Amino acid sequence: MFGIKSRHTLPFGDIHVDDDQDIQIHRPQEAARGNLWAEGRLLLRDLVFALMLAALMVVFVVQPVKVEGTSMLPRLHDGERIFVNKLVYYDEYRWAPKIDRGDIVVFWFPDDPSKSYIKRVIGLPGDTVEVHDGLVRVNGKDLQETYLDPRLNVSHRTQPPVFVKPSYYFVMGDNRDNSSDSRIWGLVPKKYVYGKALLRYWPLNNASVIHHESVSPSVPPPPSGYNPEFRDAPGSDFDR
Repeated sequence: MFGIKSRHTLPFGDIHVDDDQDIQIHRPQEAARGNLWAEGRLLLRDLVFALMLAALMVVFVVQPVKVEGTSMLPRLHDGERIFVNKLVYYDEYRWAPKIDRGDIVVFWFPDDPSKSYIKRVIGLPGDTVEVHDGLVRVNGKDLQETYLDPRLNVSHRTQPPVFVKPSYYFVMGDNRDNSSDSRIWGLVPKKYVYGKALLRYWPLNNASVIHHESVSPSVPPPPSGYNPEFRDAPGSDFDR
């Protein structure tokens, strides 16, 4: 009987959105979806950037390495994981860190470059290294290696002097009684050294910076007049 017309409430009181083209309609749900997509794209961009930066760090700066074996006891233990600083590979540049006596380095094994070893640098290029009565002597001076565990250094093997050729290093494990190192298979070419121990990150309860340890501040330098092309020092054997 009575025609009742339904009345729709206008969005802006008595003004319809079609009455004024300058009126902006705010739809919260659509705005939220748009913001979510924009945030997602920014997050994806940041993630890709972080992965690229991590890849560059691994390639050029640091590399994770797993310690295998007990040759570096008591400083490093079997199964620990460390980061090594790969910038030592570019030590011809002034800004790159240098390899020094006492550094723990990672290198490709000279007799089988498919394997990696980790040892401590004892002899630098030009040094003469010998082992006598359980002590290591460099350039005529016995080293004071306070980082060693005397219980792991009881074998008193005497070995003749070894002249360290230019661009080579003489390396040893800290567990001298159970370490395969330069005393057995000879010197390590500089080009085979690809990292210096930087940080222990696993296990977490032992995480720490691996500091440089000076073997002895009083070790005399090699003779200033030695010839880099001269291979054989008296009594030396560096090719074994």
